Amino acid sequence: MKILTANRLTDGIAVWYADGGWAETVGRADLAHDKAAEDRLEAIGAKAYADNEVVDVNLIDADVVDGVVEPVRLREKIRAAGPTIRGDLGKQAERAA
Repeated sequence: MKILTANRLTDGIAVWYADGGWAETVGRADLAHDKAAEDRLEAIGAKAYADNEVVDVNLIDADVVDGVVEPVRLREKIRAAGPTIRGDLGKQAERAA
């Protein structure tokens, strides 16, 4: 499975494509289960890049764990959570609050 991620151009925050827009959390990202769905997400990312909404657009591997979408690679897990040296910062801190 793949999901579409990028960084929002206005503030640099990591975002994931979900429900027709860019979400700040990965948990509900749109999943691509086949090549046609991957192509659709890539086209959405290319248009958003061309429209200056996002940069660093990538399709990444993901799994569904307990009903929640999670990135597979460590780099992407860190982008989804926040800095590894301070658990009180980033999206991980927002979830704990």
